[in-house]
Amino acid sequence: MKINTNVKSSGVDINALGNARTEEIYLAGGCFWGVEGYFRQLDGILDTEVGYANGKTEDTTYQDLKNTEHAETLYVKYDANKISLQEIMDHFFRIIDPTILDRQGNDIGRQYRTGVYSNSDEVLGEVNSIVESKRPLYDKPIVVEVEKLNNYVTAEEYHQDYLVKNPGGYCHIDLSLAEEPLYKEFTKLSDEELKATLTELQYEVTQNSATERAFTSEYDNFDEDGVYVDITTGEPLFSSRDKYDAGCGWPSFTRPITSYVIEYEKDDTHGMSRVETRSKGGDAHLGHVFEDGPKDEGGLRYCINGAALKFVPYDEMDAAGLSDYKKYVK
Repeated sequence: MKINTNVKSSGVDINALGNARTEEIYLAGGCFWGVEGYFRQLDGILDTEVGYANGKTEDTTYQDLKNTEHAETLYVKYDANKISLQEIMDHFFRIIDPTILDRQGNDIGRQYRTGVYSNSDEVLGEVNSIVESKRPLYDKPIVVEVEKLNNYVTAEEYHQDYLVKNPGGYCHIDLSLAEEPLYKEFTKLSDEELKATLTELQYEVTQNSATERAFTSEYDNFDEDGVYVDITTGEPLFSSRDKYDAGCGWPSFTRPITSYVIEYEKDDTHGMSRVETRSKGGDAHLGHVFEDGPKDEGGLRYCINGAALKFVPYDEMDAAGLSDYKKYVK
């Protein structure tokens, strides 16, 4: 198995922050080279392995898949404190056509069918609920099989991390999608527009990495259902579901709303060694993340300047065009 550390150019190993709550899922989405190439880019993915699942025999090889009817499958080990099963499933549906049977891209045959497998009845129940919620989005029936994992076989070594070993190799998936917003694109304003729309404090915090005084934010002692969006773009960054009172004087959260929305940078200013958080879409300074948060929620505390945020109540999310994010609130 190949470990994906997700060490960014900033030098911050995102997956090493806090304590992991390890979960597993098996995804069949056509040729497993591309499925692995996509998922290994995501924050919160700890390990991947390609293999063959849910065939008619206990053993198989790549050459024998037509006879054994195993599906090319990606094993995913992930940190549920950093990326949820809901988000993983949304990524999965992004890169497959769930209405086509025994085919993805140009690849045709039983080995290229779509499926989600697990040893856990609880996980399969959650997956089934997610699949059901997606049926109204398609004109044709969803044919993704959701089944108990059976007859899983690790694929040959030359298949593992194939696109790392063979850059430019065959892939039916646009791997660049892993770096694109999962739900909606948000526009970054020009500096002139920001100066015209933000207060002086909001501008200084988001653009010049200033820090608001502790216990002054309207969101510090605030508890309503909804999302906290980037004040510069409107992109959801945090959910009320993950907000808690850390007693530090700034709005605090245990995790971002999705794994995509935050960039992490080393910050050695003011004689301290910290990890800065910035919004990915707006490149706005938000605050810092510390490893003194609730242990049962991953151990992280996202200490965020309220001036970098705007709150959108749950009942107003549809009108604000944020319907896709409601599942992360309730």
